[in-house]
Amino acid sequence: MPFEIALTDDVTLRELTKDDAAAIAGAYGRNREHLAPWDPARPEAFFTEEWHEEHLRALVLESSTGRALYTVFEVDGEIVGRLNLTDVVRGAFENGHVGYWLDPRFTGRGLMTRAIEALVEHARDELGLHRLQAATLPHNEASQAVLTRAGFERIGFAPGYLKIAGQWQDHVLFQLLLHAN
Repeated sequence: MPFEIALTDDVTLRELTKDDAAAIAGAYGRNREHLAPWDPARPEAFFTEEWHEEHLRALVLESSTGRALYTVFEVDGEIVGRLNLTDVVRGAFENGHVGYWLDPRFTGRGLMTRAIEALVEHARDELGLHRLQAATLPHNEASQAVLTRAGFERIGFAPGYLKIAGQWQDHVLFQLLLHAN
């Protein structure tokens, strides 16, 4: 059964589908300037429906195998953000990475905190994961506050961790243990 939860009367968090290419391209196009300082440098093709049509199939397949869970925030058919659980590793680790963004028209309403809390519950109860981790740029205080409200704790600092906005940038690392030892 696909993952879906109503966060408010107007905002739903639901699993990404292969039919979301046009809506995803539109969301990234509308939020291009907003996301530029926080995202990897994107090729021009990334902002097209065609690019997303080609790549969504792989993401949906990855979700279906349990290696990831890709979700979107939706308001009246418009995608206004993403929340992803990626790089799921089983075995002794039982871990996944959390990444997210939200259109600035919808920030400040507690949506991301509620969404991450729902993802945490799903990762623990349905996926059986033991740990989630996330990383933010050191100056992204809003993202760090969201993680803290959702129960994550800061566990470290990683120099040159990810190539964001065309440069290798430091990140603050967070984790949330989902099961007691």
